[in-house]
Amino acid sequence: MLSELDGSDLHMKAGAPPRLRVGGLLRTLEDEPKFAAAETEDIARSIMQPTILEHFEKHHEVDFAYSVPGLGRFRVNAFYQRSSVAMAMRRVRTNAATIGELGLPDVVQRLSEEHRGLVLVTGPTGSGKTTTLAAMIDHINHTRACHVVTIEDPVEYLHSDDLAAIDQREVGFDTDSFGSAMRVVLRQDPDVILVGEMRDVETVSAALTAAETGHLVFSTLHTINSTETINRIVDFFPPHQQNQVRVSLAGSLKGIICQRLIPMTDGQNRIPALEILVVNGRIQQAIVDPVQTADIEGIVADGEYYGMRTFDQSLVDLVAKGSVDLREAMTAATNPHDLKVLLERRGILQTGQYAAANYG
Repeated sequence: MLSELDGSDLHMKAGAPPRLRVGGLLRTLEDEPKFAAAETEDIARSIMQPTILEHFEKHHEVDFAYSVPGLGRFRVNAFYQRSSVAMAMRRVRTNAATIGELGLPDVVQRLSEEHRGLVLVTGPTGSGKTTTLAAMIDHINHTRACHVVTIEDPVEYLHSDDLAAIDQREVGFDTDSFGSAMRVVLRQDPDVILVGEMRDVETVSAALTAAETGHLVFSTLHTINSTETINRIVDFFPPHQQNQVRVSLAGSLKGIICQRLIPMTDGQNRIPALEILVVNGRIQQAIVDPVQTADIEGIVADGEYYGMRTFDQSLVDLVAKGSVDLREAMTAATNPHDLKVLLERRGILQTGQYAAANYG
C-alpha cells in the first residue's frame, strides 16, 4: 500500500490501524483492522536480524534497514510505547536521484565538486537531508575518480562504483558508532567522507580535522538555519575551546544547505525550499566573531552572487515557478512579512492582496 500510494512513511502500533504519510500528510487506513500487541511484536521480530533483535531487547529501541525484493528498501525504527512494540518505516529509494531530478540549484552541484572542506546539509527530521546528500555523492561518483567512505545509520541509498570507489559502512554492523568509525577513517585513504550525523563532540572534532587535512567531508545536523548550525557546532565544545573551534570552522567550512519540504500545488508531492550559505570572507568573519554570527542571515540574503539564498528567497522562486501556492509559502516562511515584500518586488503579489487573501 505504501509503495502503491507513493507514500514516505508507514506507522504501526498496537490498538490502531496502520497510518501512511502521503504528500507530507498522515492518513489512517480506516478499512484496515487494528493491530493487536502480539501482531506488532511478531512483525517487528520477523524483520530483525539476530544482532538487531538482541539490541532491541536490551535497549527497547533500534534503527535498521530492511529490504523487500521487488518492492523497496525501508529505514525502520522499532520502539516500545505503552509497553507494546511500535514501528515507523520510511521508504527510501535504492538508487539516488540526481541533483537535477531533485530540482536543486546549481550551487549544490558546485559544493559537491569541492575537493576539500566541510559541507553540511541540515533541517528537521524528514526534510530530505539524506536524499540531498545521496544526490551529491551520486554526482561525485559519476564525475570524479576518488575513494568515498560513508558512515551511515542505517545505510539507505546504495551506490554502485562508477568513477569513484564507494565503501558504505553501517553503524551497528560494520562499525560500533560514528565516533569509532571516524577514529579510523583517515587510515582508509578516503578522498570524500560522509558522516550520516554529527551527534557528539568526538564526531564533530574528527570531521573538522578531516576537513582541515585535505578531505571533503559531508554531514548533517538537525538545525533549521545557518546561524543555528554554526552555534550548534560551537556549542558541542567546552567554552575554553570554542574560540579555536570557530577559527577551525571558518577555515574548513565550504557551505551549509538548510532545507524544508513544502507541499506542491499538485497536492501530492513536496519540494525542498533551501537556505544556502556559501563561505566567503564576510561569512568567515561572522563565524570567528560570535558578535557577528547574528549577521549571517543578512549576509546570506545579500549573497546571490555566490549562490546564496534565504528560505524566503527560495520560496519566492518556487511561487514564481508555480511549484508552490501562496498560502503554503506564507505558512512555511521564516518571516511572512519579509516574504510578502519580496513577492511584491517581483510583481507576484499586488499591494493589499496579502491582507485580502487572509494569508497573515
